[in-house]
Amino acid sequence: MKILGIDIGGTGIKAAVVDTKTGELLSERHRIDTPKPATPEAVAKVVKQMITHFKWTKAVGCSFPTTIVDGKCIHSGNLSEKWLNVKVDKLFKKECKIPFYVSNDADLAGLAEVSLGAGKNEKGVVIVITIGTGIGSGLFYNGKLIPNLEIGKMLHSDGKIIEYFTSDFVRKKEGLTLKNWALRFDVLLNYAKVVFSPNLIILGGGISKRYDGFKEYLTSDVKVKVAEFRNNAGIIGAAMYASKKIKK
Repeated sequence: MKILGIDIGGTGIKAAVVDTKTGELLSERHRIDTPKPATPEAVAKVVKQMITHFKWTKAVGCSFPTTIVDGKCIHSGNLSEKWLNVKVDKLFKKECKIPFYVSNDADLAGLAEVSLGAGKNEKGVVIVITIGTGIGSGLFYNGKLIPNLEIGKMLHSDGKIIEYFTSDFVRKKEGLTLKNWALRFDVLLNYAKVVFSPNLIILGGGISKRYDGFKEYLTSDVKVKVAEFRNNAGIIGAAMYASKKIKK
């Protein structure tokens, strides 16, 4: 099935047409900067621009950067506090006049990786961690998604949520070296090991491309892989999610 997948992030909104059976992008990836401030109305207008760019008239899958339950945003995330309690799928449908299937971005990136990528055929507990403006996470058991895990919202030793300590945004903001950032991220990985006992952790997000440069600083003995689809995982997973919903 060919479906348009949209991945909404803190800095950019990206989309492409996807072959949901293979994960192949069937079009060039198109990117538009996330508006500032990223209010529901402003983001909906950019989503409409994306639909117009692709001349898309069918259902759309959408990765969204916070907790989503039945299409509803139940945490404001890192975009804008105005997203709280917004029915994201209905908002985008109203703006674009086509159906939208919306879920958490890390869950959907994980769906792509566990179905077709780095976690394919992996048994037991798999955690996908996306490192960007915040820390996203997807939890899978024997290939089945357990939705809305938020590792990034766990508390660090200072009582603040741990993504404020170890996201890629924080690395850039504080000017951390790759080593100093990795030592922070190692805290999160070891915490995840204690709490979830994963068989595999898959790392995604832009900084995952530099894994060979920071893996020596990670002390957890849990197997770690880099996401095969890299920054396209959210787009691919969004399209796959819509495909599954349509077939039901």
